[in-house]
Amino acid sequence: MIILIVIVFAILGFVVSNKLKSKFKKYSQTPLQANLSGAEIAKLMLADNNIHDVQVLSVEGQLSDHYNPTNKTVNLSPDVYYGRNAAATAVAAHECGHAVQHATSYTWLNLRSAMVPVQNISGKILNIVLIASLFGGYLLGLPYELIGYIVVGSYGVMTLFTLVTLPVEFDASNRALAWVQQRNIVTKPEYDMAKDALHWAAMTYVVAALAALATLAYYVFVFFGNRD
Repeated sequence: MIILIVIVFAILGFVVSNKLKSKFKKYSQTPLQANLSGAEIAKLMLADNNIHDVQVLSVEGQLSDHYNPTNKTVNLSPDVYYGRNAAATAVAAHECGHAVQHATSYTWLNLRSAMVPVQNISGKILNIVLIASLFGGYLLGLPYELIGYIVVGSYGVMTLFTLVTLPVEFDASNRALAWVQQRNIVTKPEYDMAKDALHWAAMTYVVAALAALATLAYYVFVFFGNRD
C-alpha cells in the first residue's frame, strides 16, 4: 500500500511539476508591457510596503526562487531576476509576498517558522524508528505499539507542516496578484498569465500535503487499524 501511495503521488507530483515548468516557459515568451525585470519588480514591491532591510539577489538554478527570513533576502533564479515577462513578474512578486508576511508578522508564516526545527527533529526520529521497525523494534528495545505512536506522532508533525505551508503560499500569491494589479504592473492578459502560473506553483504544495495526509493515514492503519 505504501508503495502504491508513493507511486501515485510521485506521478501526480511529476505531472504538476511539468505543468508548472511548461506554464512558466510559455508565459516567459511574452515581453511585459511595463518592461520591468523581476528584480526591479521585487525592489518596487518591497519599497511600496516600506520594507528597506531586504535584499534582492540572483541565485543559480531554475525555479529555485525563495525568500529567506533568516538573512532577509529575496532570492530569484536568473530567469526571474532578469526576466521581463508575466512569469518572472508572478514569481518575483510572490517571493516578495513572503517578505511582506515576515514584516507584518503573518500568523501562518510565524507558525511555519516555529515548526521548522520540530519538523526537522521529527524527520530524524522517523527515519531511525522506521529502520528499527524493520526488525520488529528490537534495535530500539521498544514494543511495536510504542513504535507506532512514535511513527504516527512524528509523521503527524511533518504532515501538519505541509498543511501550514498551504495558507502561507496561497496568501503570498494573493498579495502578489493584488499588488501587481493595483500598481498597474501588468495588463489584463498579463495578469491572467501571472495568476495561472502561481496557481500551478501552489498545486505543487497541495500535492505534497495530500501525499503527506495519505501516508499518515497509512501509518495509522498499519499500527492501529487491526485493533479489535
